[in-house]
Amino acid sequence: MNPNTTFMSIQKKLAKSFLLLLTILGSIVQLQAQQTTFDSSIYDRLNQLEAQSAYKKSGEDHFMVVGLTTFGFVANKTTTTFNGSKTVAKTNSLGDADHYEFSPMLLWRHGDRFLLEFEPSFSNGQLGVNWADISYFAAPGLIVRGGWLVLPFGAYNKRLAAGWINKLASDPEGVAGASDFGVEAEGGFHAGNMKWSYDIAVSNGMQLLPDGTLQNAGGTGLVDNNTNKTVTGRLGWLPFGNSALELGVSMMTGKVGDAGSTYENVKLNMYAIDLSLVENLKPFQLNIKGQYSISNVGHADYASPVDSSSYSFDNHTKTGYIMAALRPIFSNNKVIKNFEIAGRYGNYTTPANSLWGTKDNSLAVGLDYWITWRTVVKFTYEAIKGTNTSSATLGGTNGAVTQSNSMYLQFSIQL
Repeated sequence: MNPNTTFMSIQKKLAKSFLLLLTILGSIVQLQAQQTTFDSSIYDRLNQLEAQSAYKKSGEDHFMVVGLTTFGFVANKTTTTFNGSKTVAKTNSLGDADHYEFSPMLLWRHGDRFLLEFEPSFSNGQLGVNWADISYFAAPGLIVRGGWLVLPFGAYNKRLAAGWINKLASDPEGVAGASDFGVEAEGGFHAGNMKWSYDIAVSNGMQLLPDGTLQNAGGTGLVDNNTNKTVTGRLGWLPFGNSALELGVSMMTGKVGDAGSTYENVKLNMYAIDLSLVENLKPFQLNIKGQYSISNVGHADYASPVDSSSYSFDNHTKTGYIMAALRPIFSNNKVIKNFEIAGRYGNYTTPANSLWGTKDNSLAVGLDYWITWRTVVKFTYEAIKGTNTSSATLGGTNGAVTQSNSMYLQFSIQL
């Protein structure tokens, strides 16, 4: 065979193979370009979704409705003895208007730092608001809050007053506390095995009335009755690592008189201590709560309701209670473990020689049955004996003795 012919034949074959290879490579490049364009659109879309997800994650922007309700029956017998005469009054009420409550709570969390709380409440035959505020979770151990607040005085009103938490159907008599418009800082921190909690608020404050009693200034309108603000604070100490025991101290101080009135410099000082102990003594769980508070209103002269003269008194109020409950929570019997017995002793002493002076001692005992951890049926018997210490010259019935005996059957649930 001619070598030149053979060489030409090999060149043609190589040329055809090279063209075929170029064709294949071109196709691959084209396909890769199309594939790259397709993948880029997917990635763009994924990036958009990831951005949306990062802006609004599940659980970070959330609206929830919870709440509580308390409903029951009360029968009462009140005997009043004064100057040798005795009067007896008996009542009963389905619904127990003094303790009935229907309170839905609206919670809206925006992001991971803001929480809006609003709890309207139908109780005592009227519609009100327990709290309406916005909270900002500023840092671990620090929450800043503003709006209509339950002031941090003592522990009962802010932590224990709900029907499904209170072990007895009635509230301790005369427990001090207030709600008001204000701002608040709340939080806690560790100190070794111990824990500390703090809660401080600045609010409009209380308003002194012409008979020496107090009411919430904020509750009468958005405008304070003076330019002074009231400071309320509580400091809690949990000395044990298991948080079984908490001891708290509270104070409230501020002017209460109307600006420009004879009471404008009258000041209120209140102090309180509180106790909480939860201890497991198998097969029982022991729960003890207590609070004692003192209220001092500065000197003032008040107008007599019987003539044009003025009078004064030591405007000093004391109130306190101690409650203990025992539940066989570690019993193997599924029925017995849901029962709980509770008892409470209380004292409430208001200013002598005022229009409302009294010295009351109360004792309440109860048997509860827990349907779930937040649903309870309570049977409570309470006896209150009061001695009237109001001023006889002001028309009071000084020395009158009142014996009040009440029986409650109550259902309470938190939803």
